[in-house]
Amino acid sequence: MIDVLKDKRIGVIMGGLSAEKEVSMTSGGAVENALRDAGYDVLAIVFDGPSVIDAIKAAAPDVVFLALHGRYGEDGTIQGLLDIMGLPYTGTGVMGSALAMDKSVTKMLLRHEGIPTAEFVTLAPSDADDATSLVEAIGYPLVVKPATLGSTIGMSFVYKKEDLSAAIRLAFEHDREVLVERFIEGRELTVGILNGAPLPVVEIVAPGGVYDYEAKYKSHDTKYICPAEIDMEVAARLQSMAFDVFRVLKGYSMSRVDFRLDTEGNAYVLEMNTIPGLTGTSLLPKAAKAAGVEFVELVETMLIGALNRHEG
Repeated sequence: MIDVLKDKRIGVIMGGLSAEKEVSMTSGGAVENALRDAGYDVLAIVFDGPSVIDAIKAAAPDVVFLALHGRYGEDGTIQGLLDIMGLPYTGTGVMGSALAMDKSVTKMLLRHEGIPTAEFVTLAPSDADDATSLVEAIGYPLVVKPATLGSTIGMSFVYKKEDLSAAIRLAFEHDREVLVERFIEGRELTVGILNGAPLPVVEIVAPGGVYDYEAKYKSHDTKYICPAEIDMEVAARLQSMAFDVFRVLKGYSMSRVDFRLDTEGNAYVLEMNTIPGLTGTSLLPKAAKAAGVEFVELVETMLIGALNRHEG
């Protein structure tokens, strides 16, 4: 048990209103159990709407661990509420959360900073009928996904023009904007950031080469290799790029940056997750463990970061 935390009541906020609620509940449960097993005073707070304000007041936490994913959890809104309430919380603040949550804004900022990211276009509902011509310059295959959702929900891989409209309709069922980007043939890699330092690179090897919701949360065939079996110079370059993304998007304490590495060794940033998953198959805990940081220590580190920011 960490001295600075032993007398603190820790509230773990989980659930939420997005399509990622199920993942959030799993992440939150893992955090709650780890803290309770370590002897901390911990209380689950389920976010199910405006009543979360009363639930937070009733719990009276000294520090909050955010285990929320998706809209109203990763987009700066709950962060703003906790700022108003004067409560320290884990992870990135309001602005960084809002920037990273919007994949289109993320990619525009990365492009401005010269950080490689796949070619893309952003579609509004009024663009749906003209989408084929708008994405023509990118070329197939494509990835189509909601611009402000995670966990690969609403995402499709499109290999031919005839399938584009259906993929766009699916994405619009989940969001008001849709991101269409070039699919980078190659390897799926990710780099976690903890306390401002990059963790070992993780490679994801998904069945059929597609890391979708099924492969991420339900498949027993998806493989995770950490440290990734890549050249040391490539690993160092990915870690450096991940830190650059973390800096540009105003990350704090911890995040996870996802990449595609093409067949010629070129790396492209996909996105940054400011509240990475903490489920049994999640990538940040795997990377932390490879660096010698066990799960409860990872959680403690995030909570200490929350207190340091609040007191600083």
